[in-house]
Amino acid sequence: MEAILSCNRIRRSFSIGDRQLEILHGVDLALQKGERLSLMGSSGAGKTTLLNILGLLDAPTEGEVHINGVEGWSLPPLERAQLRNQKIGFVFQFYHLLPELSALENVMLPAMIADSPRVFRRKRGEYQARAHDMLVSFGLEDRLRHRPGQLSGGEQQRVAIARALLLDPPLLIADEPTGNLDRGTGEKVLELLFDEQERRHAALLLVTHDERVAERCERTVYMEDGLIQQDSKNPIPH
Repeated sequence: MEAILSCNRIRRSFSIGDRQLEILHGVDLALQKGERLSLMGSSGAGKTTLLNILGLLDAPTEGEVHINGVEGWSLPPLERAQLRNQKIGFVFQFYHLLPELSALENVMLPAMIADSPRVFRRKRGEYQARAHDMLVSFGLEDRLRHRPGQLSGGEQQRVAIARALLLDPPLLIADEPTGNLDRGTGEKVLELLFDEQERRHAALLLVTHDERVAERCERTVYMEDGLIQQDSKNPIPH
């Protein structure tokens, strides 16, 4: 199978005064095309630090991260940003929508970043139609012009998922996507995320504290003290 994401010997340490605090101690991980993988571990285990490195947001102290066969941290910053923008869709616990933009404009952000102003102006209608169709299919046809402050948490997370999917990336990274939602709303958001991931045959790396959510992934990886302690296959998701 084709590895969409792989990392080798990932270490990350931080300087605190005259001492070094090591968070990750040499992590190896691979995620295949179309695979759904959950990442679990207690607070302080290193999950978010690892996620930021895998998502090309924070540089490792040592090690490599390959996205679609390209080693991301060896690229110049602009090329790395382009790789991240085009190949990775992010879904965060707290949505990270821009408050001054409408739902429709927030979904279009990856395209605004990916293209030059001239190219974006030429393709704006195409991107707007794509964003519109996704939001309508996500049940947000009456919220297209609303700003984040006018949306519920579940609506904001659906907008964030649409934003992550706009450029049809082969890899989705979700950090506790239902952690800020009540159980009923979280279940609906999770179903939407899983349905879109499966339909697009994208790989999904999902950080969660919820065993019930983890069981719906093909594989679960457990982190402890900055290392992968257990990597297990789950029953077929239901």
